[in-house]
This record gives sequence, structure tokens and C-alpha cells, in this order.
Amino acid sequence: MKICITGGAGMIGSALLRKLSNKGYEIIVIDNLWRGKVENINTIENWDFNNNFHNIDLSDTNNEEKLLKILESTDVLIHLADIVAGIGYVFNNQYEIFKINNTINTNIFSICSKLNIKKILYAGTACSFPKNLQLSLTSILKESQLFPAEPESAYGWSKLIGTMELQYMAEKYKLNVSTLMLHNVYGPYCDTDPKRSQVIPSIIRKIIELEPNGQLDVWGSGNQGRAFLHVDDVANAFQLALEKDDIPQIIQIGPNHCTSIKHLVNVLINDVIKKPINVHFDTTKPEGDLGRCADYTIANESLGWSPQLDLKEGLFDTYNWIKSKIN
Repeated sequence: MKICITGGAGMIGSALLRKLSNKGYEIIVIDNLWRGKVENINTIENWDFNNNFHNIDLSDTNNEEKLLKILESTDVLIHLADIVAGIGYVFNNQYEIFKINNTINTNIFSICSKLNIKKILYAGTACSFPKNLQLSLTSILKESQLFPAEPESAYGWSKLIGTMELQYMAEKYKLNVSTLMLHNVYGPYCDTDPKRSQVIPSIIRKIIELEPNGQLDVWGSGNQGRAFLHVDDVANAFQLALEKDDIPQIIQIGPNHCTSIKHLVNVLINDVIKKPINVHFDTTKPEGDLGRCADYTIANESLGWSPQLDLKEGLFDTYNWIKSKIN
């Protein structure tokens, strides 16, 4: 089986590539390295980086002929590529994110239809759920609640429109498609750029770079929460979806509990770092949705999936990786 992973040099893509490389699949990766890094994938065992990695911008329509050649005889597309970042970047670049993500999706889906690629797995996001359903730490989301739609951000809208475009294309061309709607993914090989990083790598980097007796500034009140999901659990979900034929078109991937940012910081300080740190919650900064988590019943019933890594274990893993990179 020949598989293409777009965005395959990023956190999720590289985890999935490491997972699938020992399974005997022929895997090609397309990534323009906006967030992904060559060093995330160029030493993966049982995978030929030099022949199977392609640095291509999927938002550029001039790359169509090149992509048609690269993707020829592909059996499955796992589409992870998009513009995604922390809430500061997202809310300051709404138009660019909306435009680029929609362009990426339309371009790659057009290639799939021309090549008759029969199976497509798309990385969606919990940010696409209506903002009025994400108001507390106990807000549990179900796939049936996606509509009527009212995402909070252009990022959420762009990913939801991608899901809709994929479903319309599947109906027209008789394709097997599914959107895995991911909650807040974290783990090694994450983006630690201060301008783009999401909450866990952002806070970990601040802690590592903190001066003696310095103050850790955390955005928002700390009362807002997220359903944190380790990247290895995400890779497992995509592998299960890859290996099953008849699965729902929308599957929510995330834990059934929400963690407040205050609790996240406490676990990092008291259980992972194990040293006292002065914390300041900056309420002048945006905090995004107040809270959400997943009813992952459909994922469990259709894929046999449930999250396996608890937060403390995942934070140890992530902290040690980020520390090694920064040092």
C-alpha cells in the first residue's frame, strides 16, 4: 500500500511516520517546512528520506503537475498539512489562515479526484465546534453538534470547510473519507517557536528559559481548559483509521475530560519540574475557548480507540524533549 502524508514533517506527521515505517507501507511525505522540520524525519528507520520526502507548498497551484507525478498510484492520502498555531497567532492572522488552509485543501483534494485516490483521512479540529458549546471544563462535545456551525476562529472555520469539501467530493467520486477531529495535541517534535507555539510547548519553553527568581507569565485567567491529547494517541488513531475500511466520516479524537490551564501549570511545576516557580496569570491576554472535551464513543466503537497516555506521563515526555532541543 502506498501512503502519502501531507504535513508529514510536523509533530503529528513525524509520529505517524515513525509508527507506520515498520509496517511495510510505502510512504511519501509532502511538507513545506513551515512548522515541520527535516530533523524530525530524516533519521527514521526503514524509511528512505532522500527519495520519499518532497518540500512542496500545497497552497501554490503551480505545483499541480509535480504533485500529480508524486502522488501517482497512491492508495491513501493522510492530509495533515495546514496553518495552525497558538491562539495569539491564530487571532492575529485570521484572513491568512482562512485563505491558505482553504487553498491547501482545495488543491490537494483536486489532485486526489484526478488520480482517483480512494481513501482520504483528514485532520480536523475541535476548534470547528460552535463556540457556544465550549464554555466550561465540563463541556462534552459530540460529532452531531458540529451544526449549526459557529466556530470561534477562522482556523476552526477553515478546517470545518475542509471537512465539508471532502464530504462533497467523496459523494461525487465515490471515495472513502473520514475527518478525525483532534483536540489539543501535544508531545515531542512540537513547534517551540514563541510566536506560533501552542499552550503546552509555550509554557514549557518559558519555564526552561526562566531566569532565577523570575516570574512565569501564563496567558489568561488559568480557569480556561483544554482536552490535552498526546501525539502518540493521535498517531494510533490514524493508524487504526488507515487499517479499517468502513468508518464514519467524522470521528472525534480526544479525552473525555478537560484540564484547566492552572492545573496544567501545577502539574508541570510540582510533578515534572519539581521546583518552586512564581506564576502570574495575565488576564489581558487572550485565553480562547473556556473549555471542551470529547465524547469519544464513536472513536471507540468504530476504531477501538481510546486515549492511553495520561497527562503527567505525556508532560514528562514533552518537557524532556523540549529541554534537549533548547539546550
